[in-house]
Amino acid sequence: MNGKKAVNSLLLILTALIWGVAFVAQSVGMDYVGPFTFNAVRSLIGGIVLIPCIFLLDRVGKKEGGTEEKLKEDRRMLVTGGICCGVCLALASSLQQIGIGYTTVGKAGFITALYMIIVPVIGLFMGKKAPVMVWVSVVLGVIGMYLLCITGDFSVGRGDLLVMMGSVCFAVHILVIDYFSPHVSGVKMSCIQFFTCGILCGIPMMLTENPSLPAIISAWAPILYAGVLSCGVAYTLQIVAQKEVSPTAASLMLSLESVFSVLAGWVLLGQQLSARELLGCLLMFAGIILVQLPQKPRQARKVAER
Repeated sequence: MNGKKAVNSLLLILTALIWGVAFVAQSVGMDYVGPFTFNAVRSLIGGIVLIPCIFLLDRVGKKEGGTEEKLKEDRRMLVTGGICCGVCLALASSLQQIGIGYTTVGKAGFITALYMIIVPVIGLFMGKKAPVMVWVSVVLGVIGMYLLCITGDFSVGRGDLLVMMGSVCFAVHILVIDYFSPHVSGVKMSCIQFFTCGILCGIPMMLTENPSLPAIISAWAPILYAGVLSCGVAYTLQIVAQKEVSPTAASLMLSLESVFSVLAGWVLLGQQLSARELLGCLLMFAGIILVQLPQKPRQARKVAER
């Protein structure tokens, strides 16, 4: 693995860590505001946070070059990518947030993390074949996630179906980022993504919920964490880091958010981990390490040719 890819892999794991702790913020925030209000406000905060970052990067970065036609094409791709990502994120986060209200957090975490297997499956239909070792890592990840999150009988209810639909949207979100991120500014696309998501979530917020400023202020801590760190920082890191990492490998690393959520509960809330949960964590980390191992030269050439 080259140095740049290693750094990007670490950034994706950092993203998963931030998202894992964000499960606590999402849960607490729902005590004060509805799911659409929470997602709309945190997304808009995430977009606002990135505006000064974009300004600073433009000041210290090089000026754009190329013909006027090329600049227009680049801007068109940036806006298109940001809107597409925002639509996927609005659907995914809303379905997940609503589904959590009808199922357990453990089951929601497990079902959401199934995007690790949905991504390579969708990739097959797009003509992107993953190496055998990647599929082995995916299987390890799914088994580990099951041991970690599912402690009782597994049954499928309305909340589970909603979270599963959200997981499919998260998988599409990862693939959309994989398509656009090599061609545009990651920070700018992330900013457009959040404003798009915030506006889309704001429509059902006004139609189905009764948002109030006092309620939003009461939830200031979880909303700020979700807006600044989970949105502004983590989702931007995801877009930037995916430029050098395959979608399947990225989905595996991002699925560590469920592992980190359990560990955060252990460290921050004093929740105990059983032997079963510890084994699940170990299998998850084993899958992540396995997918990072260098491929054989012949395999690497085949993947590169595709």
